[in-house]
Amino acid sequence: MYTATIAKLTNVHPNTVRLYETWGYISPVPRQPNGYRVYAPIHLKQMQIARLVFKQEFIQNNLRKFATKIVKYSGQEKFEQALFAAKQYVTFLQGELTFTVQAIETAQIILQEPPNCSECYTHKEVASKLQLSEETIRNWERNALFEVKRTTQNRRVYTQIDFQKLLIIRTLRSAHFSITSIRQLFDNLQATEHKKDIHSLLSIPRFQQDFYHVTDELEKNLKLAISHVNQTIAILVTLK
Repeated sequence: MYTATIAKLTNVHPNTVRLYETWGYISPVPRQPNGYRVYAPIHLKQMQIARLVFKQEFIQNNLRKFATKIVKYSGQEKFEQALFAAKQYVTFLQGELTFTVQAIETAQIILQEPPNCSECYTHKEVASKLQLSEETIRNWERNALFEVKRTTQNRRVYTQIDFQKLLIIRTLRSAHFSITSIRQLFDNLQATEHKKDIHSLLSIPRFQQDFYHVTDELEKNLKLAISHVNQTIAILVTLK
């Protein structure tokens, strides 16, 4: 196959195929004496893998790292490692999907009835429950996304309400809302409505509309990404 052929089969511009070789996303391509690249079936499968894992426009940060690792291993013909990385990626995406669905369900519960504040968590417990680093949560606090009470020993104590707000923030961050935009969103709504707790915040129609739109889109994109990675796994199984 020549460059134009493999580009057409994978629905990309020929320059993209050449870039993928330069970046190591596909194996080095042999050339004829006249300089024309000649692609083998393995290159087609490597292109298909790259296109599948990079297909979702929403992948950034950690998701981009997962995707790039799979493609790099594939380009090096390390298909066992690529398969392992792809399975890790699916597990991560499924975890993100679980948190997104949980955020939607939590929002619905809060709207129906204010949460019970009796259960409390330590900083470490909250980080573990949300599968976030403790530093990430501290950073959100430093950037005024939330406030948390402290004990006489200056240790943070998180109520169920605090946990639910953190879950909402986590979901917005997963949808690539910046910390600044989340803080402005909360500040604007609270300033307008003179309400600060998460139950009141979720009761504001403007916030409800934005939040459910964001979570619906995130849930849809995560499901598509899982489907694409599962297709990638099916290709990798034939190559290992």
